[in-house]
Amino acid sequence: FNILYTGVGKVNAAISLTDYILNKNKPTFIINYGTAGSQKENVGSLIDCTKFIQRDMDASGLGFEIYETPLEPLIPKIIDFSYFKENALKTHSMCATGDNFLESKGEFHIGDVVDMEAYALAKVCKLEGINFKCFKYISDNADENATSDWTENCKKGAKLFQIKMNNL
Repeated sequence: FNILYTGVGKVNAAISLTDYILNKNKPTFIINYGTAGSQKENVGSLIDCTKFIQRDMDASGLGFEIYETPLEPLIPKIIDFSYFKENALKTHSMCATGDNFLESKGEFHIGDVVDMEAYALAKVCKLEGINFKCFKYISDNADENATSDWTENCKKGAKLFQIKMNNL
């Protein structure tokens, strides 16, 4: 596999992946691995996400639905890669991406997990016609302990991902 580190956040993820696709051979599929917070999944588990939404998109004041990107009719507000048969874990979770690290139960509104990059990667793949697989290690509960839990659990997630992928 070729490994691409995208950096943190939607903008960095979209720029990095788009640059990679335009300057290398176009891949058949993209695999994303990263951490996520969740108030629904257990910390320490590895799940796959097949649906992606932009949790911090709110143009409802302009008459658009919450999570809908204005004036973009070709991309649905939920990008769905559930059809991709190579989805190994089959949890089919929804990842809600936003440009903030959630540290309060009151901030978690939609999705099964929250992260800061997956929606952008899924959107680039959707626009480029590339299948997308996304694995998230649940590093924290997206609550007041999220920062310390994330720091403690990052390395555990990378090890678990490597073990699971080697066993497929």
